[in-house]
Amino acid sequence: MQATPVALRPRPTAEQLVWQRDEVAMFVHFGVNTFTDREWGDGTESPALFNPTRLDARQWARAARAAGAKAMILTAKHHDGFCLWPTATTTHSVVSSPWKNGKGDVVREFVDACRAEGLKPGLYCSPWDQNHPTYGDTPRYNDVYIAQLTELLTNYGELQEVWFDGANGEGPNGKRQTYDWPRIWGLVRERQPRAVIFSDAGPDVRWIGNERGVAGETCWSTIRSSAVPYIGASGDDVIAALQQGHADGDVWRPGETDVSIRPGWFYHAAEDAQVRSVENLVSLYFTSVGRNSKLLLNVPPTREGLFHTTDVERLHGMAAALKALRTQRLLSAEGTGTALDAHRRVHALRVSSRTPITVLELGERIEQGQHITAWQLHEDRADGPVVASGTTIGYRQLRRIAPLRASRLFLITTSLDEPTPVMVNAYAG
Repeated sequence: MQATPVALRPRPTAEQLVWQRDEVAMFVHFGVNTFTDREWGDGTESPALFNPTRLDARQWARAARAAGAKAMILTAKHHDGFCLWPTATTTHSVVSSPWKNGKGDVVREFVDACRAEGLKPGLYCSPWDQNHPTYGDTPRYNDVYIAQLTELLTNYGELQEVWFDGANGEGPNGKRQTYDWPRIWGLVRERQPRAVIFSDAGPDVRWIGNERGVAGETCWSTIRSSAVPYIGASGDDVIAALQQGHADGDVWRPGETDVSIRPGWFYHAAEDAQVRSVENLVSLYFTSVGRNSKLLLNVPPTREGLFHTTDVERLHGMAAALKALRTQRLLSAEGTGTALDAHRRVHALRVSSRTPITVLELGERIEQGQHITAWQLHEDRADGPVVASGTTIGYRQLRRIAPLRASRLFLITTSLDEPTPVMVNAYAG
């Protein structure tokens, strides 16, 4: 593969850069499914079921902030079609629920809570709608969906991310819908020009290819735009492209790693004893943020409208564990190193402490693009024993290593093109 000149390689927009540097966002799956104890509704649910008795979006936002999240995304409408805001497009919404006598607006409370806690709000609005009678009548339903998005994109202030699910099943008339994605994306650009758009096909942020919380060990923020030709494309090649990206990708489209703190995405009381442990949540941080992705961690509110106390405790524990790791830094350096040849650089590092290193952190300045294809950490000398190695770095690479005591380390990086600075931290975590 012939390298693209550094000046021509894709780079992030200002919005993509802020988005990735946030590292962690929180997903909030909430809706009528919360009250039916199902993951996917079928559109026949009565709005009368939706009646959270203690809904407190500020509690959600406080928990997210305490966990280290910088943003939150709410499921304003899931596949069942129930809308969490008083939309003019259907009565299948909070307007027809007993909650606040039909005068409530979950989306409003959510965005207000985010901003009050210093978080950036984002919204998910499923295009699949199993309730609306026009779904499957392509021109008519596309107009309905555009109207719903227009309300969300216009009436709730600035959004950081607009999240699109490619699910496309049958509607109440037994038909499938052909979504007008160019029109949808154009509307987001018009009404929310600073928002990043997520889907498996981008255009700004891509799905990472699974819901396990695991990005590829090789993970480029660049991808060939032809690799995922449309939302909902499937196959092993598509999943591999989403997981790993491409060194010669023609667009900058970093990966977002979505995963739930519980087995399900919506709240189920039967899963109260199955909340992820602190150790597992920290591991997810390593396999998402630590693999050049962003972690989107789902925490579903209960029927009361609150995050469960166990979930909140685990979020606090995750934040405390990551903070403790950062306080045990044994090495910090940044630079371009010394040339070994046209593509390889060596970074000589000194470690003053004899405390064993157990975590290695690397990072590129991604505002200049992503360039490193491989790295090796050597002990004592540049041709000494290899104690850790990998492929891509990107925004962040976090790696647990066998306990290492060394006064001198040498990081050798291989790049596609001219070198950019590399950040190196080592911890005793």
